[in-house]
Amino acid sequence: MENDFFYVETEGDVIKNLRSPADPYGMNWVEGRVPWGTVRVPDGMVVSVARAFTPAGTLRETYTVTNTSHYPVFTCLGDIGIYTPFNDNYDEAALCMTSRCHAHIWCGGTSSYVMCLRMGGEAPHLGLVLTGGRLGAYSVERDTSQASNDRGDFILHPSPLRLESGKSVVLTWELFWHQGKDDFYRRLRDYPSYIEISAGHFVCFEGEQSGIEVRRREGQVETELVQAEPALAGTVCPGERKYFIRGNGVDTWYRLLTRPSPGDLAAARCAFIAKNQQYHRLGSPLDGAYLIYDNEEGHPYYTHTGDHNGSRERIGMGVLMTRFLRSHPNAALETSLKQYIAFVLRELFDSETGTVFDDINHAVDRVRLYNFPWFAQFFLELYGLWKDTAYLRYMVKVLGAFYEKGGGGFYAIGIPMVEALDRLEAEGFRDDAAALRERFLNHADRVLQNGTGYPAHEVKYEQSIVAPAAIILFQAYRFSKDEKYLAGARKQLEILSLFNGRQPDSCLYEVSIRHWDGFWFGKRRLYGDTFPHYWSVLTGMAYAECWRSRGDEDMRVVAEHSIRAVLGLIHPDGSASCARLYPLSVNGVPANFLDPWANDQDWGLYYALKFFDGDF
Repeated sequence: MENDFFYVETEGDVIKNLRSPADPYGMNWVEGRVPWGTVRVPDGMVVSVARAFTPAGTLRETYTVTNTSHYPVFTCLGDIGIYTPFNDNYDEAALCMTSRCHAHIWCGGTSSYVMCLRMGGEAPHLGLVLTGGRLGAYSVERDTSQASNDRGDFILHPSPLRLESGKSVVLTWELFWHQGKDDFYRRLRDYPSYIEISAGHFVCFEGEQSGIEVRRREGQVETELVQAEPALAGTVCPGERKYFIRGNGVDTWYRLLTRPSPGDLAAARCAFIAKNQQYHRLGSPLDGAYLIYDNEEGHPYYTHTGDHNGSRERIGMGVLMTRFLRSHPNAALETSLKQYIAFVLRELFDSETGTVFDDINHAVDRVRLYNFPWFAQFFLELYGLWKDTAYLRYMVKVLGAFYEKGGGGFYAIGIPMVEALDRLEAEGFRDDAAALRERFLNHADRVLQNGTGYPAHEVKYEQSIVAPAAIILFQAYRFSKDEKYLAGARKQLEILSLFNGRQPDSCLYEVSIRHWDGFWFGKRRLYGDTFPHYWSVLTGMAYAECWRSRGDEDMRVVAEHSIRAVLGLIHPDGSASCARLYPLSVNGVPANFLDPWANDQDWGLYYALKFFDGDF
């Protein structure tokens, strides 16, 4: 079937191909192991599917579920699932730019939608809006053979039903093309089912007002806030509440999170790390290390497996501890930090060559370039704490080794170059500063030349490749004032913004899509959307760099939303989680939980401290 706006290839009740005739790339917006429109229902129910074009040119799909048994059927959330496998997977960057999309999903009762954005940002983009029925959640089915490069097939779940024998319920939605985020939400306002919710903050600090606003169009039914309740079972984040809005036949919800101030949150977190996550055993190579903590079983954890070892992202605990002590002196925490420094210098770092080892015992199983800038940041923070220039020399060694080992072609996370050059110049290390400056600008030139031809890293294409590209170029602009870097950085920011949605949820609003970290860093080893994940903060820092470079206030606002969102991984008592698995289920395994391991999430709090201190 086709019209002027859609080409739709069907096979029975399912869609095999969905394209826009106006799309120069001919992108198929549906792709998955299970075809679009496949419906899973409990025994005693049958489903019929109908499709038609509307007078406005949209594609309307209607799913009618009928109870054919002799008894009433009550469903639980997840019992009914409609497969909508948007083409959201990650291949080489060039293919992603034209032929893959980010799917931003909101299952908000009658006010539900999916905003799909082509990864390269070029319209047309695809949208879905619910026009009849209710959606309560979504699940994901992953092809695990694709590891971290396929987000999976999405399954939209109608809200729980109670159907008497012979009765039916109808769910309808419309698919349409749009020009981008602003146009998508403008289009949603034409639908009576849509309830628009905005907020000053979806993550508030204690004592703040959220500034929630529910906007009602002329002619739309009156709605009211009818109840607020703590998060339901499975979402165990303290300080989290869901608010429900209901009117005559429409309903939706939004989620707010309250947290202590970043400083108070860091105080609790650092105390928790020192008490619970530092290992003490004389003679052990792990003596003094900050390790994973299992909140479920109440003990630290280590294995030589890369993402669970004593190095890598775990250095973030030392960076956070050092940053906190710079403004909050504490003798017990300082003792803990000194023990950790001794561990790092003994086991993880060669002060002569600048090599960062991948684990204790100077492990050389792998040279992981991501590690080097993080250790440089650690040494920079130690210099800031004690003003000992030995740490600046270590930093120079680390960054030198990073470039000697191929860092000039690597989109590393968290290269602190502006800060490094400032400190070196202030202490008179001008030759070192000049050498690093030249290497970094060569690095930036390579990023600029690559444009959107991103090299594959540990994942073929992801937010934490694009965000470093933007941050590298913004930093190059800040100390060179060369406009070519600013122009390149803004282009990177446009691509980066497409990873973020605007759903009215503290877990989702301006939070970047990430979908594999729970497997690599979590105890449950479960693939699937991680909302929030602490590296989502990188998008916030890229926006902050833009604001720092040009003073654009709207950039600062987006940055703050993104940075606040990751604080849901740190709890007021100082415990923490490495990832929140957001979907209802992943490959049939219940999700919607915070992983029990505190592992690598402290980088998010560290960058939040820097942002709110105005030091980035």
